[in-house]
Amino acid sequence: MEILLLTQNPPSDRAVPDVLPALDLLPHSVHVASRDVRSLVSGPSPDVVLVDARSNLADARATCRVLRATGLGMPLIAVVTEAGMVAVSADWGIDDIVLSDAGPGEVEARLRLAVGRLSAPAGEGHGLIKAGDLTIDPDTYSAKLKGRPLDLTYKEFELLKFLAQHPGRVFTRDQLLREVWGYDYFGGTRTVDVHVRRLRAKLGSEYESMIGTVRQVGYKFVLPPQRPLPESEPSPVRA
Repeated sequence: MEILLLTQNPPSDRAVPDVLPALDLLPHSVHVASRDVRSLVSGPSPDVVLVDARSNLADARATCRVLRATGLGMPLIAVVTEAGMVAVSADWGIDDIVLSDAGPGEVEARLRLAVGRLSAPAGEGHGLIKAGDLTIDPDTYSAKLKGRPLDLTYKEFELLKFLAQHPGRVFTRDQLLREVWGYDYFGGTRTVDVHVRRLRAKLGSEYESMIGTVRQVGYKFVLPPQRPLPESEPSPVRA
């Protein structure tokens, strides 16, 4: 397996044992580069990208998000410390995390599972999300309604995607803040209401009900009802 390790320090012979010691014990080819998007586009295409996120979490998060926004075609895994886990959230755009002191068995399993999920056949893993006339493509951060692209901000897209992935399930505003905005977000729950209102406006009057309100609880994604097939006209009865 070809692995690209993006480090926060200049690449050195000590980078792998310093960042993820267990990786040094596994039979993989590891290329070390600076934590920069240019390191990915300038070298050979790896099977997995590891990002050193043991410290300077804000910069690590920004790196992961930029990598994902470029249309990254391989798994993206952040290497974190146990203390840093609290800062990791869905908006990092990563596929998994691994503790820097994880053993070789765990590291190997996470690498294998990450690559396996990405290579799963269509319809499995992280493919298109379809709900009636709505289609969401997580890989390209795009959403279409009846084939018409929706002009969504990053958070609007993440909120719509998260709700659509759990149709019928009710989420409180606090849950949505944690899942979509992350534990490091310090804004109030009013943010959720604002984004829901904007999403409904962009879905339009015909489809705004796809984001349902459960009074005094929160929001849920409502699957549109199946449209009945047109009834065929009875054949004329011949005498």
